[in-house]
Amino acid sequence: MPLKAVLDLLQLYNTLERTHEPFEPLVEGRVAMYICGPTVYNSAHIGNARPYVVFDVLARLLRRSYELTYVRNITDVDDKINAAAKAEGISIGTLTQRYTEMFRGDMETLGVLPPDVEPRVTEHMEPIVSMIRQLVEAGFAYEAEGNVLFSVASFGDYGTLSGRSVEDLIAGARVEIAAYKRDAADFVLWKPSADDEVGWESPWGRGRPGWHIECSAMAASHLGQVIDIHGGGQDLVFPHHENEIAQSRCAHGTDAFARYWLHNGLVNVDREKMSKSIGNVLLLRDLLDEHPGEVVRLGLLTAHYRQPLDWTERLLGEARRRLDRMYVVLREAGISGAAEVPEDALIPPGVKAALEDDLNTPEALAELAEIVRAANRAEDPDVRRKLAATLRAGAWMLGLLQQDPTAWFSRSGTGDAAMIDESGIETLLRERERLRAEKKFEAADGIRDELLQKGVVIEDRAEGTRWRRA
Repeated sequence: MPLKAVLDLLQLYNTLERTHEPFEPLVEGRVAMYICGPTVYNSAHIGNARPYVVFDVLARLLRRSYELTYVRNITDVDDKINAAAKAEGISIGTLTQRYTEMFRGDMETLGVLPPDVEPRVTEHMEPIVSMIRQLVEAGFAYEAEGNVLFSVASFGDYGTLSGRSVEDLIAGARVEIAAYKRDAADFVLWKPSADDEVGWESPWGRGRPGWHIECSAMAASHLGQVIDIHGGGQDLVFPHHENEIAQSRCAHGTDAFARYWLHNGLVNVDREKMSKSIGNVLLLRDLLDEHPGEVVRLGLLTAHYRQPLDWTERLLGEARRRLDRMYVVLREAGISGAAEVPEDALIPPGVKAALEDDLNTPEALAELAEIVRAANRAEDPDVRRKLAATLRAGAWMLGLLQQDPTAWFSRSGTGDAAMIDESGIETLLRERERLRAEKKFEAADGIRDELLQKGVVIEDRAEGTRWRRA
């Protein structure tokens, strides 16, 4: 199938260069993108979900113009996994399968489309060991007491991504101090496993890989030695992404590992950093049990992805109301069924331009709100339907308005606005019309006020009465 017109306006903020840059893939018409996936030892929290929603929007945008290969890994080997499995008395395979399935279910509820490739660390031991062997043979890594460590001093560009000196990076990070290290900054590529720990045979004995080498090996296995886009949360800039660059470039002898580095801001809760000690960690599964996935997704898109996001109940309430207003437009225009991939011509230019400007989702949402207002003002049914189709196409780019409008309003939720379903609203409206016909205006106004308290606004027009959620 021929490619659509290639984006010529896409600008991305590159953490490596600290500036907005026009996006140009290494191979014309193709994009290779790697996003760090979850470490599956427990339930994800709302902060964990943000990068997957953000980069899902980027993937949707890129697929309009490029052949995208999107890789998002599953980390199923980790010391935290070992500890959690031991605490439950189960194998790491049982534990990681449980939380992998939970993660995938949560992503589906959030409307996050699956990546093209979802590699697991346990399936990539051969390329991991091979990459470590290359680093040792080239003099960039060394063995010490059963460990294999990367020598930071051997890579002159170390610290370029984070923009800080090695000394500053060590001072501000939790760097393991060990007597067998040549330098405090050196990091583990391979570590020995005790008899009761999971392990694999290697030239350095039975053991398991360090966290950083896993992503480098999986990215190279599925995307090549130099990739276009690498992304994740800001908390991964150091040490994870800094270390990925060092070991990947040294193993492959390249001038770059990823050409564009994208990092999303972190999520706070009521203006405080999420912390177990504070007790304000919001598990994604709990939020999805209480709110529709699209509400949570919209909440994550309300701030620009590079900025911190303050998560509050007010944010969720406003997200629900914004979605209600958009779904009302679809319902009143007679648009039904689940969303389908839209044609290019239907996507609002303002939404496309906003997303091409470093994924400016707040501006894209503002463009959708303008379409909602235009549709509510339109008197011609054909005009309203055209605007509604445009609204759904633009929302698809953000992963929103994916459901049938009737299904949206019929599902239960939280808060007064969700406690009354569509049939209940229509029943009250018929009762209001009867009272008005009998000139019992005070009682009719009482129904209007009752609906308003439940988040439903009545609009009396020449062609009849309409309603929408506030």
